[in-house]
Amino acid sequence: MSDAAQSTAAEVRAAAEAVKTALDRHLAAVERRSGEDDPAVYEAFNQLAAAAEVYDELLYDRYDEVTPFEIPGAEDALPPYAGPEEPNALSVLIRRDYAVAEPQRLLAQAQRIEAAEGEDGTPASGTVHGALGLLFGEFEPDEIASRHKEFGLEEGDSTLWVTAADEPAEPGEWLEAPFEQVDPQQVVCRFDVSAVFDDEIDDVDDDDEDTDGLEDELDSDLDEDEDLEPLDADRR
Repeated sequence: MSDAAQSTAAEVRAAAEAVKTALDRHLAAVERRSGEDDPAVYEAFNQLAAAAEVYDELLYDRYDEVTPFEIPGAEDALPPYAGPEEPNALSVLIRRDYAVAEPQRLLAQAQRIEAAEGEDGTPASGTVHGALGLLFGEFEPDEIASRHKEFGLEEGDSTLWVTAADEPAEPGEWLEAPFEQVDPQQVVCRFDVSAVFDDEIDDVDDDDEDTDGLEDELDSDLDEDEDLEPLDADRR
């Protein structure tokens, strides 16, 4: 941005005052809220988010500095719940992402599954996509989530949505695009897990003996896992 269009110190100060005002309004709305989904709180939240965004932009433009906090924009927040007060049905939508961190371990586990089933023909466990098909056909998703390291997988982002409805959905009507059929105003709650929300410090001092010991234990456990016993084919 050119110097002629650069924000003035007065504009930055005014934006800071707007944030203070929005904070006061948000706190007042929270103190007076009539319930968990009070629209006044929702509106005050959006006003605070907008004011903070303007201040952050002007501060960076004028002084090349940023704020130490980040408030999600209004488009990232769920609207107030407007579904049935006493829902007769609910839907739980879950997405979990994984990376295939150790393909050889995945293939070895798939081969054990195939051997236990004793099926003839071309083995599906010879390819990564075939091994994944065997794995998810044999175990429930929750069990895979709890044992993902055994299968050579690494956890990525995940999200869980709970939505309410008056009546159960018609069979088959949402299978092609389950998340696209969600009405945001009928989402009761939502839980997201992502590396972008991780507040843990990535850089650990080399002198941290406790952390080094833990890493050694984990490495030892992974080495021992190389000789895993055949999986129980009936375990579901």
